[in-house]
Amino acid sequence: MQLTIKQVFNNNTAIVDLDTDQQAIVRGKGIAFNKSKGAAIDSAKIEKIFYLDTINSQKNLYFLLKDIPIDVVTTTYEIVDYAKKHFNYLVQDYIYITLSDHIYGAYKRYMEGDYTPSHIPDMSDNYIEEYLIASAGLNIINQNLKIDLPSSEIRNLALHFINAHTSEDTSTLDVSKKIDFTKLIKKILIQNNIFRTKSNSNYYDRFMVHLQYLEQRLNNMSADTKFDRKFELEMERDYPGSTSIAKQVSAEIKNARGVELNNKELLYFIIHIQRITQEAGLNDAR
Repeated sequence: MQLTIKQVFNNNTAIVDLDTDQQAIVRGKGIAFNKSKGAAIDSAKIEKIFYLDTINSQKNLYFLLKDIPIDVVTTTYEIVDYAKKHFNYLVQDYIYITLSDHIYGAYKRYMEGDYTPSHIPDMSDNYIEEYLIASAGLNIINQNLKIDLPSSEIRNLALHFINAHTSEDTSTLDVSKKIDFTKLIKKILIQNNIFRTKSNSNYYDRFMVHLQYLEQRLNNMSADTKFDRKFELEMERDYPGSTSIAKQVSAEIKNARGVELNNKELLYFIIHIQRITQEAGLNDAR
């Protein structure tokens, strides 16, 4: 297979054009050293390859590369690739955006000494596959990024896979046709005295990224289970203010789109809102 460089990121990572008119990210020690666009790559040096086999996957990659280092992006692709290959685990394409964003945020906080372990309750008994994927994902993150995130981070990573899971291949969905919910949700946050500040900007921006791909998730909303409802009640007990705001958001989305958020999505909203309010010094908004 002839591999031609389309873009060099660093000595060890590049995008290549394949004979099949596809593109892929390739990674290997020194694989792109002293090379430029149009040069051939020695396939024997490839240690990892991540295929960009849809237009959406290529768009997602270039969107990510605007703000997130290539080492974090390839780490995300490696984790998702592990889920697909080892568990045949189908996810919606937006996970590349949200998971990369989360990993980069955790990495920055770790390097700045501001990282705090996850307080998300353990759901491993009910989501065994997701926790196995997340456990492997944590090892990949720590190895690739040369950091040492604690085992509690597995809960954060698992939640991304729980939230993005789908029973069908959605890689051909055109996310450019999504409905933009960000203005609607910002209005609700402002009504509850929640604003983007310097201290909460990281969590606030991550929530906005999450919302950009809400339409894709609404099209694949799974039914609630008894466990999901139980978990929602626990969150409502621990974070009543954030739960109230999340339910306001859910009601507005139902009015705008005609679809009610399931408990998993509502949980994700509660967690986002709680983090934003904590960083803003509001604790649990009541």
